[in-house]
Amino acid sequence: MGRATCLSSFIIAALCRGRVVRVPTGTLVRVVGTELVIPCNVSDYDGPSEQNFDWSFSSLGSSFVELASTWEVGFPAQLYQERLQRGEILLRRTANDAVELHIKNVQPSDQGHYKCSTPSTDATVQGNYEDTVQVKVLADSLHVGPSARPPPSLSLREGEPFELRCTAASASPLHTHLALLWEVHRGPARRSVLALTHEGRFHPGLGYEQRYHSGDVRLDTVGSDAYRLSVSRALSADQGSYRCIVSEWIAEQGNWQEIQEKAVEVATVVIQPTVLRAAVPKNVSVAEGKELDLTCNITTDRADDIRPEVMWSFSRMPDSTLPGSRVLARLDRDSLVHSSPHVALSHVDARSYHLLVWDVSKENSGYYFCHVSLWAPGHNRSWHKVAEAVSSPAGVGVTWLEPDYQVYLNASKVPGFADDPTELACRVVDTKNGEANVRFTVSWYYRMNRRSDNVVTSELLAVMDGDWTLKYGERSKQRAQDGDFIFSKEHTDTFNFRIQRTTEEDRGNYYCVVSAWTKQRNNSWVKSKDVFSKPVNIFWALEDSVLVVKARQPKPFFAAGNTFEMTCKVSSKNIKSPRYSVLITAEKPVGDLSSPNETKYIISLDQDSVVKLENWTDASRVDGVVLEKVQEDEFRYRMYQTQVSDAGLYRCMVTAWSPVRGSLWREAATSLSNPIEIDFQTSGPIFNASVHSDTPSVIRGDLIKLFCIITVEGAALDPDDMAFDVSWFAVHSFGLDKAPVLLSSLDRKGIVTTSRRDWKSDLSLERVSVLEFLLQVHGSEDQDFGNYYCSVTPWVKSPTGSWQKEAEIHSKPVFITVKMDVLNAFKYPLLIGVGLSTVIGLLSCLIGYCSSHWCCKKEVQETRRERRRLMSMEMD
Repeated sequence: MGRATCLSSFIIAALCRGRVVRVPTGTLVRVVGTELVIPCNVSDYDGPSEQNFDWSFSSLGSSFVELASTWEVGFPAQLYQERLQRGEILLRRTANDAVELHIKNVQPSDQGHYKCSTPSTDATVQGNYEDTVQVKVLADSLHVGPSARPPPSLSLREGEPFELRCTAASASPLHTHLALLWEVHRGPARRSVLALTHEGRFHPGLGYEQRYHSGDVRLDTVGSDAYRLSVSRALSADQGSYRCIVSEWIAEQGNWQEIQEKAVEVATVVIQPTVLRAAVPKNVSVAEGKELDLTCNITTDRADDIRPEVMWSFSRMPDSTLPGSRVLARLDRDSLVHSSPHVALSHVDARSYHLLVWDVSKENSGYYFCHVSLWAPGHNRSWHKVAEAVSSPAGVGVTWLEPDYQVYLNASKVPGFADDPTELACRVVDTKNGEANVRFTVSWYYRMNRRSDNVVTSELLAVMDGDWTLKYGERSKQRAQDGDFIFSKEHTDTFNFRIQRTTEEDRGNYYCVVSAWTKQRNNSWVKSKDVFSKPVNIFWALEDSVLVVKARQPKPFFAAGNTFEMTCKVSSKNIKSPRYSVLITAEKPVGDLSSPNETKYIISLDQDSVVKLENWTDASRVDGVVLEKVQEDEFRYRMYQTQVSDAGLYRCMVTAWSPVRGSLWREAATSLSNPIEIDFQTSGPIFNASVHSDTPSVIRGDLIKLFCIITVEGAALDPDDMAFDVSWFAVHSFGLDKAPVLLSSLDRKGIVTTSRRDWKSDLSLERVSVLEFLLQVHGSEDQDFGNYYCSVTPWVKSPTGSWQKEAEIHSKPVFITVKMDVLNAFKYPLLIGVGLSTVIGLLSCLIGYCSSHWCCKKEVQETRRERRRLMSMEMD
C-alpha cells in the first residue's frame, strides 16, 4: 500500500528511498567570541528543488526553541529575532540539500543542543527527518603575544642569522593542544615558513623544505610558553613581516577540533641586499685573427666567506635574456673552469676575471656578458646564492667586416656671390670598431636643386679608391685640372672639397659618401661599408649687377690749345668688393665723315691703378693725356694743349671687377658713361689732296712718278705756319677690294719712312714744293700695278704758337699700269736657245763619228775570222 502511494505521489521516485538528516556527531567545542558553524545536510535526497530546513535550540535541560528557518519567515522565536536581524545568526545554503548555521561571536548562553529538521511531504515517513548536535562553550583562556612590543624591525644582511619569538599559553579546563605556525607576509603575498601541529609534528612551508632539513630554519620551544623561530643564514626571500599564528585544538571521540585561533605580529625583517656589480668594457674592437681579451671587474660589499661564480655568455643582441645567447666559459664556486674551444677564462685576483678568445672572426662580433653569482656556505656544507649580477653588454666588433661610424658634411665657407669660394668638410665621427687595418676614402656627389617632382640624378665629382687614388668625374675633370676644384684629405677622418670660384651652375646639393676599406690577409684592400652624409645646399639669390657711370665737365672748354678735363663718377650694386678699371674713348662727332663710326681708345687705368696709353699715337704729346683716380669711385681725365683734331665725343668705359682666388679678378659688369663733347668753333682753312701722274702706263723697268698736290681754301696761311704728314698707299688690284699697303711716309719734320717690299723696285719720297710731294718708283715691276693714293694730315700753327693737328684727308686713287717690252722679253731667251742648239748639234756629230769609227772596225775583223774558219772547215 505505501509503495503504491509513493509511486502515485507528486514527489519524484528518488524521494521514496528514505531520507536522513545529518549534523556533525559528537560534541562541538567553541570558545567565547569565536564563530560556530554547524553543517546540516539531507542524504539520499535527489529532488529537483531546494530542501527546506528548520533549526531549533535547547539549553541544557530545557525544551527546544525555534531558532531559524530557510522557508518560514516567522519561524524564529522572539528571543533570536534581534540577533538574526544583526546577522549574528544566519543560515547559508551550500547546496539544494545542505545548509549551514552560523553563529558569530559565540556567547556562554549559546551552549546547548542544536536540532536540524526538514519538513516532510511524503505520504509515508521513511528515514530520519531531524538530527541533534551538542555544543559546549568555553571561556577564552588562550594568550598569544610577541617577545617584545611593539614588534621590532630587524635589518640584516644576507647570510646573517636571526631569531623570532612568540609566547602562547592556554588555561582551558579541558585538555587542549596548541598548534603554532610561523608565516611571513611580503606585500599581498603570504607564505608559511614552519609549523608545529597540535600532534607535535613539524611541517616546513613551500620552499623551506631543504632549509628545514639542512637545519637552516628551526622551530624550538623555550620554557613552557615560548616558541622560537631560528634562521641561521638569512636570504633575500626572508624579508617581510612575520606573524605567529596559534590555534587551540581539542580531541572529542577521537576527532580533533580547532576551537580557536589567534595571530600576532612578531617582527619585520629587512634584508639588506648584497651589493654586487660586474663591469666590462663598453665597446671593444679587434682585428680579425687577433685575440680578444675582456676583463670582468667585480665590486661587492661582502668580505666574509663567499665564493664567486663567473660565467661569460655571448649574444647577437644587447639583451642577455633574449633567446640565442650561449655560454662561452664558466668558473664555478670551486674554481673549476668549463670553457668552449678557442676560449679561456682566468682570474688575476678575486675581483678580476679575464675572457680570452683566440683567432677572432666575424662570428665573434656581438655582445658579451659577465654573469656573477655569490655563494655563501650553509649548514651541512650546503651553499646558497646570496647575490647575482649581470654586466652591461660589451660590444665587440671585428673591424675589418663593418666598422661603425657616422658621416657629417658641413660647409665651412658658403658663397654669398658668384665667384666666392665654397668649402665643404666631410668628417667621419663616432668611429667604432676601427683600427689600423681600416682606412676611409670619400666620394663627392653633386645634385642640382629640384624645380619639380622629377627625379634628379646625382653627378659624380670625384671618387677615391682604396689606395687613395683620386679619379674625377666628367663634371669636375676640367675644372680640377685648372685648379678650380680642389679635393684634399686634411686628416685621416676629414676630407675637404673646395671650389675656388663658385659659379651659378655650381648651386645645388652636395653630399659625400665615406667608404671603409679593410685590409685583407694578402695585404689587399676591400670595401666593406658605405655611409652617406646628409646633403648640404649651396645657394644664393641671383640679382643682376648694376653699374652706373656719370661723366661731367667741371670747367667749360673754349678753344684749341686749352686743357680739357672730364670726371667720371661710378656707382654699383650687387657687386662684391668691386674695383674699377677705366678706359677713355673718343668718337668723331655726328656729321664728321672723315672717319665715321670709329671709336678710339686713348688711355686706360686698370683695377690695380696701372695707367696705360692705348691708341694715343701723337709722339709729341705723350704726356698730353692724364688719367688718375680721385677716389675709389671717381676718376679724372685731362688732355693738355688740345688740338682741332681732338674734337669728338669722349666717354668713360668703366668695368667693375670682383676678387677671385686671392690676387685674381673677375669681370662683373661694364658700363659706358654719357658723352662729353669737344667742339671747336673755328673758321680755319680747308685742305684738299689730289694725286697726279704723267706716267699712268709704263713699261716694266721704267720710272713711275706720282705727285700728291695739296690745295688750301679759305684763309691764306703763311707757308711757315703749315706742315704736313704725307703717307702713300697702294692697292695692288684692279679694284679697291684689297687692303691698302703703306708704301712710304714723310712727317712734318721731314723724316721719311719706307716700308719693306718683296720685289726689286725701289721707292723714294720727297717734298717738291710747299704743297707738292713726289713719290717715285724706280725699276718698276709687274707687281707695282694698282691704285695709288696719298693721305695727308695738315698741321697749322695757332696764334698761341702751338701746332694744331687738322683732320686727316685722303686723295682719290690713280691706277698705274706696268706693261711688258716684248722684244726685250724674248731677246735673251732666243739667243740662249740658238746657242744651246748649236752646241748640242756639234756634240751629236762628234759622238756619231766616234761610234762609227771604233764600233764598226771591230765588227768587220770578227767577220773575216769567221769566214776564214769556215773555209778551213770546208777544206777539211
